Amino acid sequence: MDRHIDPTASVAEGVELGTYVHIGANVSIGKGSRVGNFVVIHDDTQIGDNVAIGDNTVIGKGPMRASISTLKEKKLPPAVISANVMIGTSVAVYRGSKIGEGVMIADLATVREDVEIGKFTIVGRGVAIENNTRIGNYVKLETNAYITAHSIVEDRCFIAPMVTMSNDNFLGRTEERHKHCKGAHVRKGARIGANATLLPGVTLGEDSVVGAGSVVTKDVPPRKTVVGVPAGIVRDTPPEQLVEAQGYPED
Repeated sequence: MDRHIDPTASVAEGVELGTYVHIGANVSIGKGSRVGNFVVIHDDTQIGDNVAIGDNTVIGKGPMRASISTLKEKKLPPAVISANVMIGTSVAVYRGSKIGEGVMIADLATVREDVEIGKFTIVGRGVAIENNTRIGNYVKLETNAYITAHSIVEDRCFIAPMVTMSNDNFLGRTEERHKHCKGAHVRKGARIGANATLLPGVTLGEDSVVGAGSVVTKDVPPRKTVVGVPAGIVRDTPPEQLVEAQGYPED
Protein backbone atom coordinates (compact mmCIF):
# COMPACT_ATOMS: atom_id res chain seq x y z
CA MET A 1 0.00 0.00 0.00
CA ASP A 2 1.57 3.28 -1.08
CA ARG A 3 -0.65 5.64 0.93
CA HIS A 4 -2.76 5.76 4.08
CA ILE A 5 -6.03 7.69 4.32
CA ASP A 6 -7.78 7.47 7.67
CA PRO A 7 -11.42 6.38 7.33
CA THR A 8 -12.54 9.56 9.13
CA ALA A 9 -10.75 11.85 6.66
CA SER A 10 -12.74 13.79 4.05
CA VAL A 11 -10.97 14.08 0.70
CA ALA A 12 -12.95 15.80 -2.02
CA GLU A 13 -13.53 13.99 -5.27
CA GLY A 14 -10.79 14.63 -7.79
CA VAL A 15 -8.06 15.55 -5.30
CA GLU A 16 -4.67 14.42 -6.68
CA LEU A 17 -2.62 12.36 -4.21
CA GLY A 18 0.99 11.36 -4.73
CA THR A 19 2.60 8.12 -3.58
CA TYR A 20 3.37 7.37 0.07
CA VAL A 21 0.94 9.99 1.38
CA HIS A 22 -0.34 9.79 4.97
CA ILE A 23 -3.64 11.53 5.76
CA GLY A 24 -4.62 11.42 9.44
CA ALA A 25 -7.91 11.28 11.29
CA ASN A 26 -10.53 13.97 10.68
CA VAL A 27 -8.48 15.68 7.99
CA SER A 28 -10.43 17.64 5.39
CA ILE A 29 -9.05 18.39 1.90
CA GLY A 30 -11.02 20.58 -0.51
CA LYS A 31 -11.72 20.12 -4.19
CA GLY A 32 -9.05 20.79 -6.77
CA SER A 33 -6.18 20.28 -4.32
CA ARG A 34 -2.93 18.48 -5.18
CA VAL A 35 -0.83 16.61 -2.65
CA GLY A 36 2.70 15.57 -3.60
CA ASN A 37 4.71 12.46 -2.78
CA PHE A 38 5.73 11.50 0.76
CA VAL A 39 3.45 14.13 2.32
CA VAL A 40 2.18 13.74 5.89
CA ILE A 41 -1.02 15.54 6.90
CA HIS A 42 -1.64 15.15 10.61
CA ASP A 43 -4.94 14.65 12.40
CA ASP A 44 -7.66 17.33 12.22
CA THR A 45 -5.90 19.50 9.61
CA GLN A 46 -8.29 21.53 7.47
CA ILE A 47 -7.23 22.22 3.87
CA GLY A 48 -9.30 24.39 1.53
CA ASP A 49 -9.96 24.21 -2.19
CA ASN A 50 -7.22 24.39 -4.82
CA VAL A 51 -4.32 23.96 -2.40
CA ALA A 52 -1.01 22.62 -3.76
CA ILE A 53 1.34 20.79 -1.37
CA GLY A 54 4.83 19.82 -2.51
CA ASP A 55 6.77 16.60 -1.93
CA ASN A 56 8.04 15.67 1.54
CA THR A 57 5.98 18.34 3.30
CA VAL A 58 4.42 17.91 6.73
CA ILE A 59 1.24 19.74 7.73
CA GLY A 60 -0.26 19.94 11.21
CA LYS A 61 2.58 18.40 13.22
CA GLY A 62 2.79 19.05 16.95
CA PRO A 63 5.73 20.95 18.46
CA MET A 64 8.70 19.17 19.98
CA ARG A 65 9.89 20.31 23.39
CA ALA A 66 13.23 19.54 24.98
CA SER A 67 13.30 18.56 28.64
CA ILE A 68 14.62 22.03 29.55
CA SER A 69 12.29 23.94 27.22
CA THR A 70 10.55 27.04 28.60
CA LEU A 71 7.47 26.41 26.43
CA LYS A 72 4.40 25.16 28.24
CA GLU A 73 2.34 22.23 27.03
CA LYS A 74 -1.10 23.20 25.75
CA LYS A 75 -3.75 21.82 23.48
CA LEU A 76 -3.47 23.32 20.02
CA PRO A 77 -6.26 23.73 17.46
CA PRO A 78 -5.88 22.09 14.04
CA ALA A 79 -3.77 23.61 11.31
CA VAL A 80 -5.97 25.50 8.84
CA ILE A 81 -4.86 26.04 5.24
CA SER A 82 -7.17 28.37 3.29
CA ALA A 83 -8.07 28.13 -0.39
CA ASN A 84 -5.57 28.70 -3.21
CA VAL A 85 -2.48 28.28 -1.04
CA MET A 86 0.77 26.95 -2.52
CA ILE A 87 3.13 25.06 -0.23
CA GLY A 88 6.51 23.95 -1.51
CA THR A 89 8.78 20.97 -0.97
CA SER A 90 10.01 19.93 2.50
CA VAL A 91 7.94 22.53 4.33
CA ALA A 92 6.82 22.09 7.96
CA VAL A 93 3.55 23.73 9.02
CA TYR A 94 2.72 23.09 12.66
CA ARG A 95 -0.58 22.44 14.37
CA GLY A 96 -2.25 25.64 15.56
CA SER A 97 -1.22 27.62 12.48
CA LYS A 98 -3.67 29.50 10.24
CA ILE A 99 -2.63 30.19 6.65
CA GLY A 100 -4.68 32.78 4.73
CA GLU A 101 -6.02 32.63 1.19
CA GLY A 102 -3.54 32.76 -1.67
CA VAL A 103 -0.43 32.48 0.49
CA MET A 104 2.72 30.97 -1.01
CA ILE A 105 5.13 29.11 1.29
CA ALA A 106 8.32 28.21 -0.54
CA ASP A 107 10.58 25.17 -0.19
CA LEU A 108 12.21 24.42 3.19
CA ALA A 109 10.21 27.01 5.14
CA THR A 110 8.95 26.40 8.68
CA VAL A 111 5.75 27.80 10.18
CA ARG A 112 5.48 27.07 13.88
CA GLU A 113 2.44 26.68 16.15
CA ASP A 114 0.19 29.64 17.00
CA VAL A 115 1.16 31.47 13.82
CA GLU A 116 -1.30 33.39 11.66
CA ILE A 117 -0.40 34.42 8.11
CA GLY A 118 -2.70 36.79 6.24
CA LYS A 119 -3.90 36.52 2.67
CA PHE A 120 -1.58 36.67 -0.36
CA THR A 121 1.58 36.79 1.72
CA ILE A 122 4.80 35.25 0.34
CA VAL A 123 6.97 33.18 2.67
CA GLY A 124 10.28 32.66 0.90
CA ARG A 125 12.62 29.68 0.72
CA GLY A 126 14.02 28.65 4.09
CA VAL A 127 12.10 31.27 6.09
CA ALA A 128 11.48 30.36 9.73
CA ILE A 129 8.44 31.83 11.49
CA GLU A 130 8.51 30.96 15.17
CA ASN A 131 5.55 30.42 17.51
CA ASN A 132 2.98 33.00 18.62
CA THR A 133 3.61 35.29 15.66
CA ARG A 134 1.22 37.27 13.48
CA ILE A 135 1.98 38.05 9.84
CA GLY A 136 -0.37 40.36 7.94
CA ASN A 137 -1.73 40.49 4.39
CA TYR A 138 0.44 41.02 1.28
CA VAL A 139 3.68 40.66 3.22
CA LYS A 140 6.91 39.50 1.55
CA LEU A 141 9.31 37.47 3.66
CA GLU A 142 12.38 36.81 1.56
CA THR A 143 14.81 33.86 1.55
CA ASN A 144 16.15 32.71 4.95
CA ALA A 145 14.55 35.50 6.98
CA TYR A 146 14.12 34.60 10.66
CA ILE A 147 10.95 35.82 12.39
CA THR A 148 11.36 35.14 16.09
CA ALA A 149 8.60 34.08 18.47
CA HIS A 150 6.16 36.73 19.78
CA SER A 151 6.56 39.03 16.77
CA ILE A 152 4.03 41.01 14.73
CA VAL A 153 4.47 41.95 11.07
CA GLU A 154 1.59 44.04 9.73
CA ASP A 155 0.20 44.35 6.17
CA ARG A 156 2.32 45.25 3.12
CA CYS A 157 5.69 44.87 4.84
CA PHE A 158 8.84 43.75 3.04
CA ILE A 159 11.51 41.74 4.85
CA ALA A 160 14.62 41.04 2.79
CA PRO A 161 16.82 37.93 2.80
CA MET A 162 18.69 37.01 5.99
CA VAL A 163 16.88 39.50 8.23
CA THR A 164 17.03 38.33 11.85
CA MET A 165 14.68 39.24 14.69
CA SER A 166 15.34 38.51 18.36
CA ASN A 167 13.21 38.43 21.51
CA ASP A 168 15.48 37.82 24.52
CA ASN A 169 17.69 40.55 25.97
CA PHE A 170 18.96 38.13 28.61
CA LEU A 171 20.46 35.65 26.12
CA GLY A 172 18.86 32.63 27.74
CA ARG A 173 19.90 33.34 31.34
CA THR A 174 18.04 34.28 34.53
CA GLU A 175 14.34 33.70 35.16
CA GLU A 176 13.77 37.44 34.71
CA ARG A 177 13.91 36.98 30.94
CA HIS A 178 10.52 35.25 30.86
CA LYS A 179 8.81 38.50 31.90
CA HIS A 180 10.26 40.46 29.00
CA CYS A 181 10.36 38.06 26.05
CA LYS A 182 9.06 39.99 23.06
CA GLY A 183 9.81 40.10 19.35
CA ALA A 184 9.63 43.06 17.02
CA HIS A 185 6.46 44.86 15.95
CA VAL A 186 6.81 45.81 12.29
CA ARG A 187 4.01 48.18 11.41
CA LYS A 188 2.19 48.55 8.09
CA GLY A 189 4.36 49.15 5.06
CA ALA A 190 7.70 49.00 6.86
CA ARG A 191 10.64 47.57 4.92
CA ILE A 192 13.81 45.92 6.16
CA GLY A 193 16.97 45.50 4.08
CA ALA A 194 19.08 42.38 3.71
CA ASN A 195 20.93 41.00 6.74
CA ALA A 196 19.52 43.59 9.17
CA THR A 197 19.05 42.61 12.82
CA LEU A 198 16.19 43.73 15.08
CA LEU A 199 16.77 43.60 18.82
CA PRO A 200 14.01 42.42 21.18
CA GLY A 201 10.83 44.46 21.49
CA VAL A 202 11.60 47.20 18.96
CA THR A 203 8.81 48.78 16.94
CA LEU A 204 9.27 49.89 13.35
CA GLY A 205 6.78 52.63 12.52
CA GLU A 206 4.53 52.63 9.47
CA ASP A 207 6.42 53.05 6.19
CA SER A 208 9.78 53.10 7.95
CA VAL A 209 12.87 51.68 6.24
CA VAL A 210 15.81 49.81 7.76
CA GLY A 211 18.97 49.77 5.64
CA ALA A 212 20.83 46.56 4.81
CA GLY A 213 23.12 45.29 7.55
CA SER A 214 21.73 47.66 10.18
CA VAL A 215 21.23 46.75 13.83
CA VAL A 216 18.02 48.25 15.22
CA THR A 217 18.36 48.83 18.97
CA LYS A 218 15.41 51.18 19.55
CA ASP A 219 12.05 52.10 18.04
CA VAL A 220 12.02 53.65 14.58
CA PRO A 221 9.50 56.49 14.03
CA PRO A 222 6.97 56.26 11.18
CA ARG A 223 8.18 57.27 7.72
CA LYS A 224 11.84 57.44 8.69
CA THR A 225 14.81 55.64 7.16
CA VAL A 226 17.52 54.31 9.48
CA VAL A 227 20.92 52.81 8.72
CA GLY A 228 24.02 51.75 10.62
CA VAL A 229 25.19 49.93 13.74
CA PRO A 230 23.38 50.97 15.82
CA ALA A 231 20.78 52.22 13.36
CA GLY A 232 20.17 55.96 13.27
CA ILE A 233 17.80 58.18 11.29
CA VAL A 234 19.23 59.50 8.04
CA ARG A 235 16.17 60.85 6.21
CA ASP A 236 12.42 60.71 5.73
CA THR A 237 11.03 57.86 3.67
CA PRO A 238 10.48 59.33 0.16
CA PRO A 239 6.79 60.14 -0.42
CA GLU A 240 6.64 58.11 -3.63
CA GLN A 241 7.64 54.99 -1.66
CA LEU A 242 4.84 55.18 0.91
CA VAL A 243 2.12 52.53 0.86
CA GLU A 244 -0.53 55.16 0.19
CA ALA A 245 1.29 56.20 -3.02
CA GLN A 246 1.27 52.72 -4.54
CA GLY A 247 -2.39 52.58 -5.57
CA TYR A 248 -2.95 49.22 -3.95
CA PRO A 249 -6.57 48.04 -3.82
CA GLU A 250 -8.28 48.07 -0.45
CA ASP A 251 -7.29 45.08 1.68
